[in-house]
Amino acid sequence: MKIVTTPMCEDVMNLAGVKEYEVNLHPDSTDADIAVVLSETNPAMKSVKVKLNTFKQIRDSVEMLMDIFDTENPEYNPEKIVFKGINKSENRNINVKVYSNFLSDIVEDLGYNIVTGNQGYHYLVYPDYQRDEIMDEIVSMDEMTIEISSHKNTPKDPIKRAELRYKLLEKKLCMKH
Repeated sequence: MKIVTTPMCEDVMNLAGVKEYEVNLHPDSTDADIAVVLSETNPAMKSVKVKLNTFKQIRDSVEMLMDIFDTENPEYNPEKIVFKGINKSENRNINVKVYSNFLSDIVEDLGYNIVTGNQGYHYLVYPDYQRDEIMDEIVSMDEMTIEISSHKNTPKDPIKRAELRYKLLEKKLCMKH
């Protein structure tokens, strides 16, 4: 079976112990049998979709890939894929409006209360690629906004990417409140 994956999923393939695969930004341009892609990607070919936003999603994706491709990685330790220092009970009283599903996953995992629309919220969290679309709201919230780098501006390694985003959110939300 020929497997192709995108650059953003390569490290999770390695964590799962998958040894033989091709990396290609455009899986449909290959002659592979199956693609491993991020959940928001929709290739025409048969695919396995992974979510890599939270530490739990990373662990679940690694284990799913191990099951699907019948692989092992003796160096994989799910207990090491965690974010330390989260005090979810303190965070639940902080209302956060979030633009983007991938950020909602992280904000929710950190224990913050996600609100929709213009319900009373303390902070606005958005991905860098939506800045121009919501500029008026960003300006009105002043320093109560947090811009998070999207996939293109972060490490490919899903664990390092998650750590970067979690630390930024935890630092900025806790520091401001």
